Amino acid sequence: MINDANALELFRFADPVQSVTLQIACDAPMVAGEERYYAAEISVESGFINGTVGLHISDADLDEWGQCLDALEADEGAERPPGGRSAWLSVVAEDPLEVTVHDSPSTQIAVQIPVDVPAGWLEDNRLRLEHVRKAIAKRRSDAMR
Repeated sequence: MINDANALELFRFADPVQSVTLQIACDAPMVAGEERYYAAEISVESGFINGTVGLHISDADLDEWGQCLDALEADEGAERPPGGRSAWLSVVAEDPLEVTVHDSPSTQIAVQIPVDVPAGWLEDNRLRLEHVRKAIAKRRSDAMR
């Protein structure tokens, strides 16, 4: 579990009944070679099921999430981060939006949540991504001092 005090929401797909969110801890990344990985959690909340699965998000995953938002704006599907490494998410741009959280390779359980997203959801998620990028850049800059 990540510490909510150090976490920012990277994305939120929500309606009044259910939601799928991803929080990312922007402090203290794990470093592997030149890549940094940030602890994160995907949370599903609904009247039927509530759950959380952990994963790690890299700087490259953040770039790819921006591309996923572009794909969703074009009414295409999106998957991120790449399946097989950790838990991952797939989104089908339908009405309602179909969000599937995959806990792979751990339990191999997948949960599909239809979300009737409100107007402005795409812009809101772009702002969340930018906020996370700025927070990571600031913490990286502060650590170099």
